[in-house]
Amino acid sequence: MAEDQMVTFSLASEEFGIDIMKVQEIIRIPPITRVPKARDFIEGVINLRGNVIPVVNLRVRFGMPLEKETDLSRIVVLQINGKVFGIRVDGVTEVLRLNSESIEPPPPIALGMDANFIRGVGKIGERLLILLKPDQLMDGDVINEQTA
Repeated sequence: MAEDQMVTFSLASEEFGIDIMKVQEIIRIPPITRVPKARDFIEGVINLRGNVIPVVNLRVRFGMPLEKETDLSRIVVLQINGKVFGIRVDGVTEVLRLNSESIEPPPPIALGMDANFIRGVGKIGERLLILLKPDQLMDGDVINEQTA
C-alpha cells in the first residue's frame, strides 16, 4: 500500500498537507523585506543563511483574511524543481503518513480555492486535510526572476 508522508499546517480553521519531500525546513518568521511591484501574495524576501528567498503569504494566495502573526506562525521552506521559496502559515501541526487510498480527488467546487492548488483531500478519521500541489503556489515567472 502506497503511503505519502505529509507536513500538515493550519491556515484559519483549515488544515493543509504538503509532501514532506518538498519541505526543506520549517522556521520561525524572520524579518521580511518587502519587494516593490511584487505580486500581492509575495510578502517579500528573507535571508536564510545567506540565501535570499521569496515568501508567499498563503492567506493572500488563497483569498483568506489576514491575521496577526502569532508565536505559532511559521515559514515552511520548500524546494521545488531546484527553486527555494517559503510559504507563511499560521502554524505547523504535525508530520503524518497518509495511505493513498484515503486521498480523494479535489471536489469539483474546489472549496472556493483555485483548483490548480489542490492535489486532493486526505481523510484521517474525521479530519479532512487539503493536500496542496506546492509547485502551483508560486508563479513560475516570480521564481525565475528571483534566480535570474
